[in-house]
Amino acid sequence: MFKLITFLICWFLTLETFAQSKMIAGTVKDTKNEVIPGAIVKLLRAADSTMVTGEITDDKGKFQFSKFSNGVYFLAITAIGQNPYKSVLLTIDDMHSQIILPVILLLPAQNINLNEVVVKAKRPLIEQDIDKTIVHVESMISAATSNTLEVLEKTPGIMLSVNGEISLNGRAGVLVLIDGRATYMSGQDLAAYLKSIPGGVLDRIELIDNPSAKYDAAGNAVINIRLKKNRAGGFTGSLSAGYSQGRYGRNNDALNLNYRYKKLNVFANLGYGFEKNYTDENWDRRFFDTANALTSSVKLENDQIYKNKGLYGNLGLDYSVSENTTYGFQVNFNGSRRDGRLDYYSDYFNANHALEAVGMGNTVGGEKRKNLATNFNFVHKFGKSGREISGDVNYLNYNTRGNQTLDNFLYQPSDSSTTANRFIYHIPSDINIYTLKVDYVQPFKNKARLEAGFKSSIVDNDNIVNYYNLTGTSESIDYGKSNHFKYHENLNAVYINSQKSWKRIGVQLGLRVENTQVVGNQLGNEEVAGNRFTKNYTRLFPSIFLHYKLDSLNKNALTFSLTRRISRPNYQLLNPFLFFRDKYSYTAGNSDLNPQYQYRFELKFTHKQFLRMGLSYNKFINTILNATDVRDSVFITRPQNIGGGFMLLLSNGISLSPAKWWNMNLEALLSRIGVDGFVDGKKLDLNTYMARINLYNQLTINKKWSAELGGYYASRDLAGQGFTKGMFRAFVSIKKRIWKDKGTVRLSMEDIFHSWVYHNHSEGLKQADYFQRSQTDTQRVGLAMTYRFGKETFARKRRHSNNASDEEKGRVE
Repeated sequence: MFKLITFLICWFLTLETFAQSKMIAGTVKDTKNEVIPGAIVKLLRAADSTMVTGEITDDKGKFQFSKFSNGVYFLAITAIGQNPYKSVLLTIDDMHSQIILPVILLLPAQNINLNEVVVKAKRPLIEQDIDKTIVHVESMISAATSNTLEVLEKTPGIMLSVNGEISLNGRAGVLVLIDGRATYMSGQDLAAYLKSIPGGVLDRIELIDNPSAKYDAAGNAVINIRLKKNRAGGFTGSLSAGYSQGRYGRNNDALNLNYRYKKLNVFANLGYGFEKNYTDENWDRRFFDTANALTSSVKLENDQIYKNKGLYGNLGLDYSVSENTTYGFQVNFNGSRRDGRLDYYSDYFNANHALEAVGMGNTVGGEKRKNLATNFNFVHKFGKSGREISGDVNYLNYNTRGNQTLDNFLYQPSDSSTTANRFIYHIPSDINIYTLKVDYVQPFKNKARLEAGFKSSIVDNDNIVNYYNLTGTSESIDYGKSNHFKYHENLNAVYINSQKSWKRIGVQLGLRVENTQVVGNQLGNEEVAGNRFTKNYTRLFPSIFLHYKLDSLNKNALTFSLTRRISRPNYQLLNPFLFFRDKYSYTAGNSDLNPQYQYRFELKFTHKQFLRMGLSYNKFINTILNATDVRDSVFITRPQNIGGGFMLLLSNGISLSPAKWWNMNLEALLSRIGVDGFVDGKKLDLNTYMARINLYNQLTINKKWSAELGGYYASRDLAGQGFTKGMFRAFVSIKKRIWKDKGTVRLSMEDIFHSWVYHNHSEGLKQADYFQRSQTDTQRVGLAMTYRFGKETFARKRRHSNNASDEEKGRVE
């Protein structure tokens, strides 16, 4: 390990001596010779006026560009209360590699009231950055009537399974971050958490297909959800209120506040959401003997209705102790209550399709969640050298208290007998998470850069499920069906990332080393023996990125990357407890589950912001799959390592403007996916072709009116031990600006044809098969209002924003 790091550093220091550095720098002042902080400075190509990069002047009015190639450029500078400025042509070549400009004076604009200044530039929905795709949530008209999970579902490339599992570009096991910090949730817990966050507090969503060594190695891809944080000076804020109606109503309201004065910035995001929803689910299950002859069948109907209401709060401050040092503190609170009822009906038939039993039952339950997260962060810059160190300390607590009362009845027509049983679950759960992270950046001359850092995290989970039989109002605990599971995980990681750019070639090499220590303990009781397991493993996660500019203007570029990722099973997947859903369905974890690994090879081509194409091959080892074990007409679903898997993916994205009033984004994914292994001793070899197409149109009707319309199509896909049929959805929204462009009214309709319905069928079950249909309240009409308020002065530049490794882009468009 030491030799490898030493080699990378030596390689890095050698390369940085072979090229000449490029620089354009200057200072911006007004006619009173006062510096202007917060001015937007853009570097544009003289040939076609395309923007190369942008900066925001610091508190001394200074700016500096250093990451560009030889060419002819000019500067465009704008600032509130000043006339726009355009420089003379600036030529950078091997003989003139650095330009230090004299002081740039901006002339005052006439008759401008800062209270009336409104930024009317419209961001595109999708923006392609070097290492990620950025989706600007504000450009989604329907976001104000949605929660965060619904916003993700409408984001190009993201899909939700019927169980709420999130996938990006066809790959499940995605790592979801909030402001650059892991949630340490997955599956239904993560879905419930994201539902409690209103879409009105979201700023943007960053989709990272191939994360570098700087990111956690967990997850097949990364989705980073950024909350709103206004960077303008003074007191500003926004308010949104949204209501949508399907079969049932729901609302999502949000308030965003920001106060920035000199060295202090205070911000807050507050939200409230209420949701009432339903799930209608139908199953046809058949069972066979070893000769594949039908022995019995079950028709099962599950009807679920639930209500969920939640409060969300995010409070924080940043304080600049000096020009080079800033400290930040943030606290996040999320509380929700969910109440619901599941009714099920079943008909059990023999081999001759004669009715033998009729079952019915219900589950009535409630759940309270309280989530608290605190963060302390800092960033220190070593003068103007570009060296920087930043850090984060986090504490998270997830507290859940749930209970479920279940009634089951079975009627047998042959002798008119009826049996009944009633029981209750009490389900308390506590999770405590501690993390520490430090990152260091060391720039070198000639477009070279070294990054290094470490991270340590501890996760402690205490999960109890107590099962009580009910006789009248009397409760008696059943120890054979009760469970107490404790889980401890300690992860320690170090990484090094080196970057080097030449005229047309860029190279990035990274290595991350992670050690994972896990202790799981299923505590025993009077009837159940205890079960304890430990896991301790260290893995290397290398990454290679090669970037080549096909022309001097960087309009066309190729990128090749190679990465290795890991998907660790969480405590839910490792807990072996058997949990009841209905008379014929149980779920359980698997304490023998091992991590899944992924190798990803990808070649990408980009043409400006217009065209994005990628071809990748993904190889999976120890593939984790929810496998179904059939026992006496009961389906028991638990995760298993089944063997290997693969995905060959062709991705295409186009962003264009067919007319001045029309912007269109088209994303198309074509893939061949498959899994190969064994489940319960039976060979499982599933593969299929998959297509996903997302069309998003933004229409500008006039200065006040705009609209969006589009649709999403998902073809046949793998789903556990089975396949999901193709389905599609369509949407339309319209927006009107009001109150001098400070407010908006938005009307939207989601899933216009109510066509987003899951149809699943099994493949490879042992002596059984099934067909399933499931739908929820996706067809909706929504109405929302938003309003921006406050007086903006100027913006200050702060590199640390919500995350120790985040770079502030400010208002640069």
